Amino acid sequence: MSTDSTVAEVPLMVTEPAVSGQTTVLLASPRSFCAGVGRAIEVVERLLDHAAGPVYVRKQIVHNTHVVAELQSRGAIFVDELGEIPDPPPEGAVVVFSAHGVSPAVRAEADRRDLPVIDATCPLVAKVHAEAARFAARGDTVVLIGHAGHEETEGTLGVAPGSTVLVETAAEVAALDLLADAPVTYLTQTTLAVDETAEVVAALRARFPALREPPSDDICYATTNRQHAVRAIVDDADVLLVIGSCNSSNSRRLVELASRLGTPAYLIDDPSDIDPAWLQHAATIGLTAGASAPTGLVEQVIAALRMRGPVRVIERAVATESVRFTLPKQVRTR
Repeated sequence: MSTDSTVAEVPLMVTEPAVSGQTTVLLASPRSFCAGVGRAIEVVERLLDHAAGPVYVRKQIVHNTHVVAELQSRGAIFVDELGEIPDPPPEGAVVVFSAHGVSPAVRAEADRRDLPVIDATCPLVAKVHAEAARFAARGDTVVLIGHAGHEETEGTLGVAPGSTVLVETAAEVAALDLLADAPVTYLTQTTLAVDETAEVVAALRARFPALREPPSDDICYATTNRQHAVRAIVDDADVLLVIGSCNSSNSRRLVELASRLGTPAYLIDDPSDIDPAWLQHAATIGLTAGASAPTGLVEQVIAALRMRGPVRVIERAVATESVRFTLPKQVRTR
């Protein structure tokens, strides 16, 4: 299927009439699952329904504690490394690579052990891997803009480790041990803050005048759309609640963006994380969810806010998303 996103302006939607004394919830849109997250979860769900043996998932399939707990309750076995899977694996077992992707070294280990693998890597992450391999093969140094230790970044760094260096900030660009006329191409993690990444790219351009760039943005459409959606509500909100787990890069970027724009923002896994003190003087509460957070959690948070008193929900949509990714062929008929 096409990975192009149809983006259209959507009018403001008021779901309830105003009533005196109500709290207003400004609901950002787009929010919650992106196409890559939905695809990865569906891969595991289909395997749990039909696989003949245990379903192992390397790392968290997506970075959300509720998603992982739900899949665990259905029988998924999450492992940090392939070495945790019995050798030989149980009959009928299958191994799933998470949406964040893996390095070629991990794939080689799976091949060496003859593990039956189904790859749930987001196609937009796979695009970055292909770019890293292509640019390194032509002799470039690949400067990867990303967060050290993130699973996606580790996978990309592993594609061409001898030719790839990681930077997180504009300040780190000056420390790169490269000549100004060196052939350099930059790539980015798909879940970065758009504005901060632009600062790093500007620093790279100043340092390397012949800097090459990927043919299209590596920061994915869903990350960008959710950041634009937050920008559309934060000026009118007294506080912003972002639903997402603490290891979700795209969710944390939403909190940081709101804070840079002057609105207090908090990352919550679910309603139980809400501190009433945050909302004590908030007449208008902004609400969004990262790309790996289930939509149902948004409904739970709104229900929790209603327990404080009357709530009027106003949705502000900056784009519609029509991206769909084809499932891996091994699970399409399951």
